Amino acid sequence: MPDEAINSTIQTLTIAGTDSGGGAGVMADIKTMQERHVFAAAVVVAVTAQNTIGVQDFMAMPKKMIDEQFASVASDLKIRACKTGMLADVATVEAVVENLKKYDLGTLTVDPVMIAKGGARLLSEDAISTVRDKLLPLADILTPNLPEAEELTGIKIEDRDQMVVAAKKLQAMGVKNVLIKGGHQTESERSADFTLLENGQSFWISAPRIDTVRTHGTGDTLSSCITAEIAKGADVQTAIRTGKKYVQATIADGIQVGHGHGPLNHWAKITDEEGVK
Repeated sequence: MPDEAINSTIQTLTIAGTDSGGGAGVMADIKTMQERHVFAAAVVVAVTAQNTIGVQDFMAMPKKMIDEQFASVASDLKIRACKTGMLADVATVEAVVENLKKYDLGTLTVDPVMIAKGGARLLSEDAISTVRDKLLPLADILTPNLPEAEELTGIKIEDRDQMVVAAKKLQAMGVKNVLIKGGHQTESERSADFTLLENGQSFWISAPRIDTVRTHGTGDTLSSCITAEIAKGADVQTAIRTGKKYVQATIADGIQVGHGHGPLNHWAKITDEEGVK
């Protein structure tokens, strides 16, 4: 069978850590990509002991194992878009950067995961500068939340104007398209995200806030949905808008799992009732 036919199914890749509780990380990424009708492969760079209450422990993978996973995927699959999530420490970030430069894995979305919902740090302090200096220049799309954008830029973000300033600073670091998620600004009845595109155009997307603690894995889910849509051929703006609608649906049509910050409902379907605009 010709290679084109063998790899004709749309394929994506997540590069991240696991979540034994099933709500975030590689688990959320694969669930999201599957629901968006693309095939998902994974390079696991860290393993966590984690549930809806918090992260009890984690272990980064050795560089050799990270390298071997990348080589295995690249030698057999045709990845059209990929994303990074939890990268743990300096050595892991550097290993991922090295492999992203080595292989053609399509459009790269970087979700700069730093702190879990329960408060556990998932990226060491000294790795932040490595992400900033070495990973961001490779990113086609960057999806930080407000605390992550503050860490990366050094800007205290308290309003929409500062979100715009932060996005411009992140783009100046080499990122092509920047999406800053405004979910941590809780004083508003709507959650507003700001996107600055590579061509200089920008737009806001907002959705109604939903009173729930079952939001574990929202960042992973959003970035995975964007990755899937990009792999299917969507432009960046369309992919981001679809991602926002999908995440809103997964929160609105919630499920009851765990005693803490519960997971999203990844089999929720996008409708016209999300209130995203």
